[in-house]
Amino acid sequence: MARVVKVFRTLRNHWKKSTFAVCVFSYGGYWLYGKHCDSVLRREACLVARVRLYLLYLTDYQPKMSYTVKKATVILNPAACSGKANNLFEKNAAPILHLAGVEITIVKTDYEGQAKKLIELMEQTDMLIVAGGDGTLQEVITGLLRRPDQDTFSNTPIGFIPLGSHNSLSPSLHLLSDNKVKDITSATLSILKGETVPLDVLQIKGEKEQPVFALMGLRWGAFRDVAATISKYWYLGPLKTNAAHWFSTLREWPLVRDVSVSYLAPNLRPPDQPPQKHPRPNLLYRIICRLKNYWSPPLEGEWMLLPRKLRFFISAERREQLLSQMQ
Repeated sequence: MARVVKVFRTLRNHWKKSTFAVCVFSYGGYWLYGKHCDSVLRREACLVARVRLYLLYLTDYQPKMSYTVKKATVILNPAACSGKANNLFEKNAAPILHLAGVEITIVKTDYEGQAKKLIELMEQTDMLIVAGGDGTLQEVITGLLRRPDQDTFSNTPIGFIPLGSHNSLSPSLHLLSDNKVKDITSATLSILKGETVPLDVLQIKGEKEQPVFALMGLRWGAFRDVAATISKYWYLGPLKTNAAHWFSTLREWPLVRDVSVSYLAPNLRPPDQPPQKHPRPNLLYRIICRLKNYWSPPLEGEWMLLPRKLRFFISAERREQLLSQMQ
């Protein structure tokens, strides 16, 4: 009993050191618990992959799959997720693919825009895996649809492993969580299961440049311009996003972008409603717009939804959720 009293007395007399030690041990315990949970997720995913390989090659059982994956080409962007994409792929996705008996060929990009050229020169493969973020996916889709044999090559199923900082396509294909490792392993397992879903493709044409293609839409404006400069302030750590917006505001204020949009209405006007006449802007505003167009003519572009759809691997849980929402 005297020893316990002595311990509490020491903690009370050195309360600052005691508080610091408690904080350090609490953070260390939380960090170790997170690493343990990630290891458990990897182990479970690898076990599922091994079971799939056993069922495919050691028994006569044939799983109900839309596609039996044999060879896959992986387009990996090592610069995604602040340079952590290569490590994330090697630890969380590559072992699952190897254990499932998939012969993968990893092609790493060295600079922005290289994925387009690689896809244009790539040979036919059983499936294509994009390991990166939104930028990598957009480059791969653009390179794929620029190929001379796009009619046949576009039938190749595509898998998306979310390794980037922005993964806009992931919510449409997988059930997301707050754990990066779980999202990566779930996306990899959905590729092995082979269920696909067709997705629309948006084509953007300019006056001189070749058309580019997108899946989840098109972002344009001041916030998009600032987002492209965030990486320049890496030395500010967690404040780099705020610094990018702050310095961009100082350089250019107000942050205004002029745009003119024309589109075709999907439906005709009901016959019982008279045509609406929109109010005309005042004379001063029209003069200013004319002067702006004279000194800096706008860049014309054409956006079109292609009739062709690309097939992406989707998780069974996400497919069931989408079907339930449609009913």
